[in-house]
Amino acid sequence: MIRDLSLTLQAILDDPALVTPFPELAAAQIVFDRPADPFSPQQTTLDLFLYDVRENMELRSNEPLIERNNGQATISRPPLRVQCAYLVTAWPVGGGELPLQEHRLLSQALQVLSRHPTITAPFLKGSLAGQEPPLPMMTSQTDGLKDPADFWAAIGNKLRASLNVTVTISMQPFTSETAPLAAATDTRIGERTSPEETKIKPATLQGPFSMAGKITDAADAPIGGASVSIDSLGLTVNTDANGLYRINGLPPGTYSVRVRKDARTKTVTIIAPAPLGANYNVKLTG
Repeated sequence: MIRDLSLTLQAILDDPALVTPFPELAAAQIVFDRPADPFSPQQTTLDLFLYDVRENMELRSNEPLIERNNGQATISRPPLRVQCAYLVTAWPVGGGELPLQEHRLLSQALQVLSRHPTITAPFLKGSLAGQEPPLPMMTSQTDGLKDPADFWAAIGNKLRASLNVTVTISMQPFTSETAPLAAATDTRIGERTSPEETKIKPATLQGPFSMAGKITDAADAPIGGASVSIDSLGLTVNTDANGLYRINGLPPGTYSVRVRKDARTKTVTIIAPAPLGANYNVKLTG
């Protein structure tokens, strides 16, 4: 993914539309080498050295991402927002007044990169294509190298004019989890079995409770518009297009639930609240 970011920056700087307004930049080769001594390119070069990769803490999020589809919920942890910092230096070759050529090349690179506070889709490469949110890019901001002289001394070269460019990308190292959308929920009120436990004494358990589930056919396809009834309580609901239903207001107890769709009917016995690991899904066959 970081390689794709480097290729994306290269695409911005190699844009054919730059030939007329920025001829020196358009003619320069783009490399990503460490500019340590000796670094002596054979043609005019713009070097983007990746010197720092770290999480962007300002953009960190702990809110899970939830996608709902066909009665299922896909739950993903938010991606890491990773900030990649590049040191941009210019290395002219041939001709006179090399320092002025260097300044001109840096100036053109600064103008081109500053056009992109976020990187637009046509330039995104590989895994970055279609990435949301758009990739923010900062050029020549004050939070670059704190001490350029120390940096150049550390890599064994002489101090040189440079630009600092940082881009924040999204990186997803976590796997997603899938779970049914419908689940039974209830509020359990009663006396604890002991001060150290969260279990409730069955005799003190109070309602009301809710039951929710999914009605499917023999092939596990959802059945929409099915009737779900608890006749003893006078409660009836219909499933939605995803086969999901919910009935609220159940006192604790055991109930007979009738599911009907066209000529198909099935009666099941349920307990409210549901025992641990149980659900209120019904497969309607026949």
